[in-house]
Amino acid sequence: MTHKRTRHSAEFKAKVALEAAKDINTLNELAAKHGVHPAQISQWKKQLLEGLAGIFATQKKKVDNTQKLDELYRQIGEVTVERDWLKKKLISLP
Repeated sequence: MTHKRTRHSAEFKAKVALEAAKDINTLNELAAKHGVHPAQISQWKKQLLEGLAGIFATQKKKVDNTQKLDELYRQIGEVTVERDWLKKKLISLP
């Protein structure tokens, strides 16, 4: 009596966790509907609720990464100009 472990997609987990968070049906009803243990649904719901704040926090980090990227491109430009200037001066030396 071996039972093959089922791997659920992230979309499925999100769908079930969102239904659990709405509290329209009980965990047992959702478990019967989706074929998942109620404890697993409870864990997914907990992960969903804990991760909600992170969704809005990551938007600010993306802006910071854009600023860092712009700074790096600026530095690359400076180094390229310096390199080209040094090449030109090296060629003009006797």
